[in-house]
Amino acid sequence: MLKLLVPIEENEIRKETIGSLIHWLDRIKTPYQIHLINVQPAIHGDVGMFLSHDQIQDFQREEGMKQLKGAIKQLQSAQRPFEYHICVGDAAEVIAQFARQNDVHQIVIGYRTISTLTALLLGSLPSRVIQLADVPVMLIK
Repeated sequence: MLKLLVPIEENEIRKETIGSLIHWLDRIKTPYQIHLINVQPAIHGDVGMFLSHDQIQDFQREEGMKQLKGAIKQLQSAQRPFEYHICVGDAAEVIAQFARQNDVHQIVIGYRTISTLTALLLGSLPSRVIQLADVPVMLIK
């Protein structure tokens, strides 16, 4: 069974990513398992002085669900089985680590065009995942 990890980080590319993924899976006709993942940034510093650990976790879970909501709805509408995961940390590192720990065969990630200058200064999540992952990464534009 093909185990796919699909990072969801931005609302505007999610719909296209999931739609393209569904179309691709229909064509290859291979049994698969989809794992959606959303990675929330860790909250450091002064925020921890004012909020409890549980409050921070609740906030991260709520924000993760907001970002996953559309992808979940799209997969449910298409009657595709999936699991979802909300994690905390550096997105690229968490995605690569999750893939290793869960025997993922391929990472499928949405990609939006950014300027060359922005890519050089900030990097992009897909390029960082490609550098860190031990499995193939398929980009969907």
